[in-house]
Amino acid sequence: MTIQTQDKHRITPQYVHWFRDAAPYINMHRGKTFVLMFGGEALYSVNFQHIIHDIALLHALGIRLVLVYGARPQINTSLQQLGLETPFLHHRRITTRQALPAVLNAVGSIRLQIEALLSMGVANSPMFGARIDVVSGNFVTAKPYGIREGVDFQLTGEVRAVDVAAMTHNLANQHIVLLGPTGYSTTGEVYNLPAEEVATRVAIDLQADKLIFFCEQQGLMDAHGVLIRELIPKDAQDDVQQMMVSNTAHHLPLQEAIQACQHGVKRCHLISYQQDGALLTELFTRDGAGTLVSDLRFEEVRQATIYDVGGLLNLLRPLEKQGVLVYRSRERLEDEIEHFAVIERDGMIIACAALYPIPTTADEAKAGEIACVAVHQDYRKSNRGAQVLAFLQQRAKAQHIEVLFLLTTHTGHWFMEQGFEEVATTQLPAARQALYNYQRNSQVYWKSVDI
Repeated sequence: MTIQTQDKHRITPQYVHWFRDAAPYINMHRGKTFVLMFGGEALYSVNFQHIIHDIALLHALGIRLVLVYGARPQINTSLQQLGLETPFLHHRRITTRQALPAVLNAVGSIRLQIEALLSMGVANSPMFGARIDVVSGNFVTAKPYGIREGVDFQLTGEVRAVDVAAMTHNLANQHIVLLGPTGYSTTGEVYNLPAEEVATRVAIDLQADKLIFFCEQQGLMDAHGVLIRELIPKDAQDDVQQMMVSNTAHHLPLQEAIQACQHGVKRCHLISYQQDGALLTELFTRDGAGTLVSDLRFEEVRQATIYDVGGLLNLLRPLEKQGVLVYRSRERLEDEIEHFAVIERDGMIIACAALYPIPTTADEAKAGEIACVAVHQDYRKSNRGAQVLAFLQQRAKAQHIEVLFLLTTHTGHWFMEQGFEEVATTQLPAARQALYNYQRNSQVYWKSVDI
């Protein structure tokens, strides 16, 4: 697939545009610490080898990686071979001393498998030429989970401490740190740990930039089966509880992601281990592939600042060239920036609008003009335009503006959907009529502000 550029004699391959779009994320992620967690189920997926290739790519881009793996299905298989059964309580296996060899066998086997995959260097493969040093060790100190509800969990444990200094040293030396669902006590015991908890505690103690859970499904789904792309737990506690009930497969990852966010991890992601390229899509595209869980807003409507001028220029120039908007120079934007509101999505301005006060006489209602409403072409089928317009209407209320006007040559029907009515030019306040451009012949729309 190709895209026609402005030069009609040149055709730019699609991958060039993708690579350019990914460039800001490559710069953003370089040198950052990511903790990636996948359960033992992921290793059975035909896509797991692609995940390993993508992990190698992240490493090559200078991202510091900690991989945490689970082993529940492999432990189950090993136990069956020994003719043993271990019950579960609250998502935790009760690990008996007789079952511990099966746990160690499964965990050790997976570690070797992952290390082997990360060591591949076959010519004509994505791993060719990649030199990856993988480090495993006793980075996690554990303690017994103890007796809960009268049940002795025996050799099932919980994380007591993480050797942050040792892990940081290895990450600084471009090593990938690989951790399994086990920990070691000061008395020399080995404890079986939930991998999700290991990943969360490591991410918190390292103050990782991201914690990524590979799950079976694409991410969290709402009641209609639609992917929830962003979740801010502190704004939706009731919704979170409902999601934990309706997304049973994601219950533990979601719970751990929320805990990580509450303890300083900026962003947690739930993506599918079955979807080829989900990891790269989540990290290097604006909309991602799964669900982002964060107490930081991924997208927000806010007052524009002087630092947004560059983003506004990128958004407005295409529409100005098409004649949809009146040209505004950088200098004018800088001078008028306090009138603008923007929607910022992951560092990019994707929508904007401005509210200008209109000078009025004593017998005219206090008026304002909505101008420069623009939405990035990739988001025009969303409600971003309505969101930024609603933001400015609230600002108008705060300024005791009674009526809003706007002038447009292309999008009158959309503004009518937002409650505006077309009126004659003579309805404009006298000061604004004096500035009306009859060559442009814009339609005038009006709306009362409910004070």
